[in-house]
Amino acid sequence: MTPGLSAADIDALLPQTQCTRCGYEGCLPYARAVVSGEADINQCPPGGAETIGKLAALIGRTPKPLNRANGVEAPPTVAFIDEERCIGCAKCLPPCPVDAIVGARRRMHTVLAEICTGCELCVAPCPVDCISMIPRASVADIAAQLPPPDESRARYAARNERIARRAAEKSARLAAMKSAARLPTGNA
Repeated sequence: MTPGLSAADIDALLPQTQCTRCGYEGCLPYARAVVSGEADINQCPPGGAETIGKLAALIGRTPKPLNRANGVEAPPTVAFIDEERCIGCAKCLPPCPVDAIVGARRRMHTVLAEICTGCELCVAPCPVDCISMIPRASVADIAAQLPPPDESRARYAARNERIARRAAEKSARLAAMKSAARLPTGNA
């Protein structure tokens, strides 16, 4: 690996879809694996040949074809929810890495297409198969390309911080309840 190369250098070149198709939990873990030599530079289907070329140039290696085991390169997509079929189960909300799906339990959900990274992580959890992936270019009023990587990275980080904060708050509440349950009542 190139001396002085960091995971942030690699991460800066990735599309920030957080799709996990590379085999890692997101773009930064994949970048860390590339820097450590654990992963190759050709595992990002959303980035495709362009990203592979940029990574190869950064690292000083020859570009190689996308590893088909990770998927195929295709035009950017966006999730679409068939609102007639949506039952409001909310199972699509937790997997969305950039909070591009909005809705409430037992209410119809929709996708904020302009910020959807096309990761496809919302498709599998849907029990009624009302989510499909469509080409971004076919959706009016949004860019045909993926959202800017810096914006997607910031939304992903904010989501992860919110989840961690809520988990810490829940843990603190549970600890307080357990502590209160163990206090002597004073009636001995």
